[in-house]
Formats: sequence, C-alpha cells, structure tokens
Amino acid sequence: MAAKKKTKSKVQETTLRHLWLAGLGVAAVARRETVNAANDAVAKVVSLKKQAGKLADEAQANVLGGIASVREQGEAKASQFSAEVEARLAPVLVKLGLKPAPKKTTRGRKPVKKAAAKRARATPARKPAAKRVVRRTRG
Repeated sequence: MAAKKKTKSKVQETTLRHLWLAGLGVAAVARRETVNAANDAVAKVVSLKKQAGKLADEAQANVLGGIASVREQGEAKASQFSAEVEARLAPVLVKLGLKPAPKKTTRGRKPVKKAAAKRARATPARKPAAKRVVRRTRG
C-alpha cells in the first residue's frame, strides 16, 4: 500500500449566506435570553409581592396584638381606679346621707352566741390597745 498524501481541506471563505445565518442565530439566542430574563424578573416581582404581603400581615397582627394588650391594661387600671374612687367616696356619701351605711362584716368569723360571750367574759377585761396609725401608700 502506498502512502496517500493528505490534502488540506479547503478553508471555507465567509460568504453572505454565512453572515446571514450567524446573524439569525444571534437574534434567536438574544430573543430566547430576553424572554427568560423577563420571566425571571416577573417571578421575582411576584415573590417580592408575596413577601411584602406576609410582612404587612405580620405587622398588622403585631399592632393589633399590642393594641389589645394596651386595651386590657387600660381597662384593668380604669376598673381599679373606679373601685378606689368609690371606696374613698363611700364615707363622704354616707355622711351626706346619699348612701346608706354599709353593714360591717365579721371577716369570716362565726358570730358568737350571747351565752358563750358572757362565759368568755369571766376573766377580767383587758385594757384596750392603743390605736396604730396605718399609712396608706398611693399606688
């Protein structure tokens, strides 16, 4: 076998047809990439919109929770203040005759029968203790 000479392949020259096809390919790739970029941008906008909605809902829930907490505290303070005012005004209203005197309670003690009370007095009566001054704190 005889050795064959390899001939160099002809280098193709760039023709107008090659330029047209290359331009058409560039235009197709650019269009495809533009559509993909637009779709990615829309997806990001939708995602950010959802995230902003979630954050707004969380902020609204936090504000409403804070308002409810403040309202509860305000109602508690108002009822406490009202009870304190009524307690302080009760003696004044009794003195003016606008309110009947409250009945005194025995604070959980059972009433002592008269016969038992007389037997208990068999020992000499003690001297009453000096009154202590009780300071009320404002609070």
